[in-house]
Parts: sequence; C-alpha cells; structure tokens
Amino acid sequence: MALLAPGSAVPSALVALVVFRTPAWACLLCFTSHKERVRICQIFAGIEGPELEKCEEAFTAAFKGLLDAEINYDERSHLHDAFTQMTHSLQEMATAQGSFKVAFPDAAEKMRKVIMQLKEVRACVPPCGLQEVARRFHCRGCYSTVCDLPLDCPVQDLTVTRGHQAKFSCTVNFQLPQEEITYSWKFAGGGVRTQDVSYFQDLPQARGNLARIRPVQPAHRGTFSCVILHDQLPLARLYFFLNVTGAPSRGESELQVSFREVLRWAPLEAEMIEPWRPSLGELLARPEALTLSNQCLLAAVAALASVSATLVVWMFFRWYFKGN
Repeated sequence: MALLAPGSAVPSALVALVVFRTPAWACLLCFTSHKERVRICQIFAGIEGPELEKCEEAFTAAFKGLLDAEINYDERSHLHDAFTQMTHSLQEMATAQGSFKVAFPDAAEKMRKVIMQLKEVRACVPPCGLQEVARRFHCRGCYSTVCDLPLDCPVQDLTVTRGHQAKFSCTVNFQLPQEEITYSWKFAGGGVRTQDVSYFQDLPQARGNLARIRPVQPAHRGTFSCVILHDQLPLARLYFFLNVTGAPSRGESELQVSFREVLRWAPLEAEMIEPWRPSLGELLARPEALTLSNQCLLAAVAALASVSATLVVWMFFRWYFKGN
C-alpha cells in the first residue's frame, strides 16, 4: 500500500468518501426509493390520475426535512430498520383507506424522532489522523465521510542532554480501534528535521507505542517517526525531532570507534531504539506497585540488608580489636 505524501489530507478516493453502489437498501436508509413511493401512493390514490401526482408531491414535501440528516455511521442499520417499519405502516394505512395528507406528516415526524434518538456523530479531533470513530453517514446521496485531516501529525521537538534518556510515546487524542493495532518505528538521521518518508529507515527492534533511547548520543540527533496501523492501514504518523546537547569528548569518540571495530557492532540504526522496560524506580513510582505483598517483600529485603551490614561491621571490629 502506497503511503500518502506528508501533510496531505486523506484522499477521498480511498477513505474520505464511500458511495454505496447498491441503492436497493442503502437509499432506503436515508429515504424511500421512487419505486417505493409510487407503490405507496398507488395504494392511497389509485393506479393513475391527478390524485396520484398529489400523493407523490405530499410524500416528498413531508420528508424533505430529513434529506439533509447526518447520522453516526454505525447507526445506519437502525435507521434502515426504522424506514422499513415506516413503509409497512404506510402500506397498512393506505390499505385501510386512510388519508395520505395525514399519514405522511405523521410518519415523517416519527422518523425525525428516531433520528434524534440515534447516537450522535463524534466530533473530529485535530490536528491529524484517520478517525473512523467520527465517520458520518449523509442521507442525501447515501454516502459516508471521515474527518478531512492529514495523516501526518505536527513534529514534536525533544531536547535531551547527551548521556541521558529519551522517551517517545506514540499516542493520539482520538479513539483507536480495539484490535489489530500495530506500531512501526523509523528514523531519519543526520540531524534532519523532516516529514518526508523517503528520508526514514526502519527500526525493527522498536515495537509498541512506547520506546526509548539510552544513553542518548549525538548520532541520535534526527527525526523519529511512529506509524499507527490498523489491519495494515495507516491511521496516523507521529514525528519526534530529537536534539542532543553536549558534544562528546575526542577521546571518548575515538574509544567508541575502536570498540565498534573490535566487536563489529551492528549498525546504529538497528540498535539505537528499544522497547520501554521500566527500571525498579519507575515501577515503584506507579500507584499499583505498592501492594501489600510488595511492601512485605521490600521490608524483608531491607531487613536482610540491615542484618548483613551489621554483621560486616561486627566482623570488622572483631578482627580489628583482635589484631590489637
């Protein structure tokens, strides 16, 4: 699948616009078909004549206000069921020789109430991302749209002192699908700050939505990219520009080169970023870490350390005084 150009909106031909090609039931979702209206009016006013034309005009006028309705895309099946029930009800009223002048406005009002009770369309969350949760269905034309936002999110700047740790969080502000979410990390080195996908190389060892670099070195200066995918379809691309302060000493640089030549290390791009594995201090900082069992374990370790230290001091003093 070809990736989109940086900063571009989601192409309508791909995902921004979906037009239903099977109007047999899809157009009944947002309105009744012309064939359906004629059938109902023929029952109300007869096979032909001036009353039949008046019936069709009354039908169109009664439901005109519903044509511009926009609903949550996931609610379209509920609306379809409601229109089907309405059609059956109108046919029963026509068979009972009721008046279409009364039946059509009443049916349109009931449908308006049904639409009002459907789940609201979720608002788009800027500035980026393909947000399926905000997809909306348009009754006029029977098609759906998603937010007109680019896949590429703005670059986030991060400045880290050489030798310290850099953390990246590949998260977005909108709701992601529950399943089949994967993350792909890339890096554009040389200190370049870019969103051009041609500059990036894969980082196969980086997985998940959290990653870090430790210790940070000047060679890490550049742009890191994280692509969020759902079933191999990109939902958003995040960018992090890492600026490293504090240049390494000449002796240390020469030592690193020597080590690389002797040990034949792998290329830097393949090893510079790793999954986030919290340290003991980071784990203890979490609220859920201090459970009763963990507190007892920590107390036992502290007591053992205290006893060991006391024993070492006692043995030292015993040896010291014995020698004197």
